[in-house]
Amino acid sequence: MIGAGPYGLAASTHLTERGVEHRTFGTPMGGWFEHMPKGMFLKSTARDSSIGSPHPKMGIGDWCAVAGIDPYDKDGGETPIPVDEFVSYGRWFQQNEVPEVEEEQVRAVTRVGSGFEVELGSGERIGTRTVIVAIGTAPYAYVPPELKTGPASGCDGRISHSADHPDLSVFAGQDVAVLGRGQSALETAVLLHEAGASVHLLVRSPGLIWGGPPPPPPEELTLLEKLKAPPSQLGNGWTHLFITRYTGAYRYLPDRMRLRGVQNILGPFGAWWLKLRFDGIDVRLSTRVSGAEPHGDGVRLDLLGSEGARSQLDVDHVIAATGYRVDVRSLGLLSDELASSVKTIAGSPRLSAGFETSVPGLFFSGLASAATFGPMMRFVCGSEFAGPRAARGVAARLRAA
Repeated sequence: MIGAGPYGLAASTHLTERGVEHRTFGTPMGGWFEHMPKGMFLKSTARDSSIGSPHPKMGIGDWCAVAGIDPYDKDGGETPIPVDEFVSYGRWFQQNEVPEVEEEQVRAVTRVGSGFEVELGSGERIGTRTVIVAIGTAPYAYVPPELKTGPASGCDGRISHSADHPDLSVFAGQDVAVLGRGQSALETAVLLHEAGASVHLLVRSPGLIWGGPPPPPPEELTLLEKLKAPPSQLGNGWTHLFITRYTGAYRYLPDRMRLRGVQNILGPFGAWWLKLRFDGIDVRLSTRVSGAEPHGDGVRLDLLGSEGARSQLDVDHVIAATGYRVDVRSLGLLSDELASSVKTIAGSPRLSAGFETSVPGLFFSGLASAATFGPMMRFVCGSEFAGPRAARGVAARLRAA
């Protein structure tokens, strides 16, 4: 098991429940405290922030009871979850469910015969018949080519991705441009502003989208309200109900429809509670970055506005909060031969019902499985679906070996 975040931990505890001997590598919840900024709150709610376990009393509400804090959905309300408290929940889950995690980093995976060789950072090499890759989102961070190639390549660390910054206070007193329109971009802009930076938010679309307050608990809805917009973990509505309750069926949709759903269902928007703090930020809508180059100690951005209007913006730093794009073949973890053998869809691995790739014994979970199983895999609650099915897939592969 490569990865000790929500998806790795969920699969690992389900493997143990099935009696499958395995080793789990990674820093427990490392992606959450190494790549999420201090002061951040989760966009997801208490309803969809529990890690999947085969055992009862392991949800985030159960951790709240143990930690002695009020549940985030107390009295039917919805309190945003601080990232540091979510990390504490994840570590509590790991200590109880997967205490044998080895805090080693996996350097490479190579195919050897009908199995694999896994090389650790320590130099140890392990032979195994099955591998699950559940490495979170940070390895898939996407920076547009306009900020990576040409003159932009000479910007010497002055252009970064939002996943690169666990502490945005280092930008106090600086001019910072943030690219994007989703929760990551909007919250990065707010945290930068609150830390004392001058922030310019560059958005390609003509407007920002903000989510509304969470709906009432299901038990407070009338029958008619439930029929019009049935409740689900990720919000109310028939589409949300389908992607959460029938996640396994999502993989049978045509490729184009699946990809469109991953991009558009619960797409880029800001949480309702963040809008209350969204003030003092220079927002430039319908603005695309067409190029970047070093300028003094900072970066000069070439901007293309509506109707082709061109302008420039000089800043000290640029943060691309432009999301994540899975690309198995450029991941760097798999050997070239192994990566090229994995059948993909838009860079993501094509997966079986048991999360297995086209290479027997190689499995992917987490964000990399969204192109197969849908938007549910972009949220922590997706681990409740992925964990048992990936474990079942591994067990079936081992029986067939």
